[in-house]
Amino acid sequence: MYEVRVEKIPSQLHDLIESVVNGEEVIFTKDNQPVAKLTGMRNGKPQPKFGSAKGLFILADDFNDPLSDFDDYRK
Repeated sequence: MYEVRVEKIPSQLHDLIESVVNGEEVIFTKDNQPVAKLTGMRNGKPQPKFGSAKGLFILADDFNDPLSDFDDYRK
């Protein structure tokens, strides 16, 4: 892996990096085939998005009903 200071690279690449910093993704192609992808790096842990699992699962109507297997333990 190489690290290159942004100030030392040509202006077009500098503009591409600025686009990535602003949330875009850059794909490099050769002969109309994708060969590389430039994406931003995450800083820290990703934050969960409240409500992102809405509609992915459904609770059964009897979810809160006592289980008959545990009748001996409830007495």
